[in-house]
Amino acid sequence: MKLTDFKVLTFDCYGTLIDWETGILNGLAPLAARVRPAMPPDQLLEQFAQHESDQQQQTPAMLYSQLLSVVYRRLANAWAIAATDEEANSFGASIADWPAFPDSAEALQYLGQYYKLVILSNVDRRSFRASNVRLKVSFGAIFTAEDIGSYKPDDRNFAYLLAQLQQDYGFGKAAILHVAQSLFHDHAPANRAGLASAWIDRRHAVGGRGATMPPPAAPRYDFRFESMAAFAASHKQEIGDGT
Repeated sequence: MKLTDFKVLTFDCYGTLIDWETGILNGLAPLAARVRPAMPPDQLLEQFAQHESDQQQQTPAMLYSQLLSVVYRRLANAWAIAATDEEANSFGASIADWPAFPDSAEALQYLGQYYKLVILSNVDRRSFRASNVRLKVSFGAIFTAEDIGSYKPDDRNFAYLLAQLQQDYGFGKAAILHVAQSLFHDHAPANRAGLASAWIDRRHAVGGRGATMPPPAAPRYDFRFESMAAFAASHKQEIGDGT
């Protein structure tokens, strides 16, 4: 299997292209500063992941920005800290401030010359617009949890993706490579959907799960890269472009 076997790259956004863990930690900083004893960042992220995943299952149709506000309140309750609605809503709105990984925009601009680029994200459309500006590309299609009414890793999200790409563009599974960081949100359901996938292992240097839950079993992936820059470089090598 080669990268050049595919015509469509479907991307998870947050954790893969946008540095959501930095964004989450920055957004939680006012709350985390009041936790005693102080909690290390990875523990904060793991507790966020638990509450986020549970809330997504409970309220799959809730907009992600609103869901983040609920998660903020849940964390405050779990840590026995008083939190205002203003703080919670500010965290929900903080998606617009989450930074892109330094290599995302350039890699996407390069890959867009060879593939149709598609987003499959657990976000709402309004929040994604700000992230799209940071990524500096025009995606061929954008599918969000708001459109689908459920959150990954629900199989509905990948079924929706496949149906839309077949119906609107004529692309079947064999033409699609799903590109993502989260083994839980993306690679496990991509396996179940019969999609090839590329793991962007953003946490290779630090290990651990970060802001994602563990997958139910070790998912399969067809490619592994430590960054989007490495992904683009591997494609250049395949096509013999030494520039």
